[in-house]
Amino acid sequence: MRHIPGRPRRRLLALLGSAALALGGAVALPGTAQAANILTNPGFESGGLSPWTCTGDLGSVVSSPVHGGSKALQGAVSSSDNAQCTQTVAVQPNTTYRLSGWVRGSYVYLGVNGGNSTWTTSTSAYSQLSVSFTTGASQTSAALYVHGWYGQGTYYADDISLDGPGGGDGGDTQAPTAPGGLASTGKSSSSVSLKWNAATDNVGVTAYDVYSGSNQVLSASGTTATVSGLAPSTSYTFSVKARDAAGNSSAASNSVTVTTDAGTGGGTGFQQAAPYLYEGWGDPPNPSTVMSATGIKWFTMAFVLDSGGCTPAWDGSRPLTGGADQSAINQIRSAGGDVVPSFGGWQGSKLGANCSSASALAGALQKVIDAYSLKAIDMDIENTDEFENEAVQAKILTALKTVKANNPGLRTIVTFGTSTTGPTYYGNRLIEQAQSLNSGIDVFTIMPFDFGGGSDMYGSTVGAAEGLKAKLKSTFGWDDATAYSHIGISGMNGLSDQQENTTPAIWTQIRDWANSHHIARLAFWAANRDRPCAGGGVVSNCSGISQNNWQFTSITAGFTG
Repeated sequence: MRHIPGRPRRRLLALLGSAALALGGAVALPGTAQAANILTNPGFESGGLSPWTCTGDLGSVVSSPVHGGSKALQGAVSSSDNAQCTQTVAVQPNTTYRLSGWVRGSYVYLGVNGGNSTWTTSTSAYSQLSVSFTTGASQTSAALYVHGWYGQGTYYADDISLDGPGGGDGGDTQAPTAPGGLASTGKSSSSVSLKWNAATDNVGVTAYDVYSGSNQVLSASGTTATVSGLAPSTSYTFSVKARDAAGNSSAASNSVTVTTDAGTGGGTGFQQAAPYLYEGWGDPPNPSTVMSATGIKWFTMAFVLDSGGCTPAWDGSRPLTGGADQSAINQIRSAGGDVVPSFGGWQGSKLGANCSSASALAGALQKVIDAYSLKAIDMDIENTDEFENEAVQAKILTALKTVKANNPGLRTIVTFGTSTTGPTYYGNRLIEQAQSLNSGIDVFTIMPFDFGGGSDMYGSTVGAAEGLKAKLKSTFGWDDATAYSHIGISGMNGLSDQQENTTPAIWTQIRDWANSHHIARLAFWAANRDRPCAGGGVVSNCSGISQNNWQFTSITAGFTG
């Protein structure tokens, strides 16, 4: 949450409004579905979940309370998992469907992946939710879900219905044969390339789902795929399943285990110790002076915004090149350092919100990458226009996936707010979408300040980071070490707007914890404030506490990852 200190801040747990996402690309007027429930096991009367699948194994079938029949779904929500249960069905392109269901509990959601959703606040008895969506011009499957809200307790769902025509052959229950010959064709420190032999099906194979362990990591239309966003020197076991238009999945292929190459440390030029420097605010210091005094080599440069028409500019008004920002970057590079531009922030006209599509956003990001031959970019995703908008989250993640593919070696960072126990609803949603879209995000950076940290900023920061680690593990199937290696912490030196006080001693504790757990990134807001002014309050050019000049930057320079 980067903004001029003293302005209104983001609430910690936003109570929500559904994000209406358009299932895109239709070029003809949509048809209206005939009323027929095409879901399998819609009331869970089979006594089992299949073909529903639930995250974290948190879904089960219970006998009470029920809405109809004798069974219902129970979702045991935790603080780090919303117990989302999903069923994928075959649908017809360019057709309007109506999804409905009966739910009970606090903040229960019903929706379609990549499309519309609806929710209810808190009900002690069953209430009905319904939402309509229109499939795209070439869409042949849809994943329907129901889930609760993090930390809000168990929910129940029953008698879920998707009204409309089934896709493909409505009577097709025959699964494809299992793909064979799965093998690795190449690897790096962060990716593995795979190939396999085609499967067969009585109607036709429409997709191949690639799994890392038990977690689906991507889908491919052909018989090759590259899984990215992996950790160096880490063993992964992959398998592939074939899927047809009716949603039937094959048995798994043979498995193949691949260990990614060792990381090259600074070989990519990406240094994770990078405090923010803002040329448009807070009496910006001379970066050469700060570097000489502290040993810091990298800065996160704030902020690239939209100057109109999806056009990047510093603060949305200063020129992308040729101004104060380029002058600062030139100084940093002349002193042997480099920069990570940050896109977005708390306020202003943002590219993520304003660019019309993921491809347009990727084009805007590429202009900045080309202008400065960048090795890394940071997307600071905040506020209701980006962080609390699931469609914009998906747009940003898709754009990052595009630029990462087009710029080998580019590191991508997403930065977002947190609670003291880990990601909030929208933070969890961001992580889940990153996994679903196979965005290959290198670092998920939380901002542990203005988050109710109170008097124990060290303990609250560690609690938030551990909560993020748990979410990354459950979403991506990573072990502890791999999850830590994808974590970043971006604090606020001195006083925050909530009067949380991160002192140099506390920041040193946080840095030492970060080093001992080998996380990926350490930053703070901001070098502009890394000056003493005890009793000065929350201002832009000093920390509001007693400290030495550039003391937080010196501490950060000791981060080794």
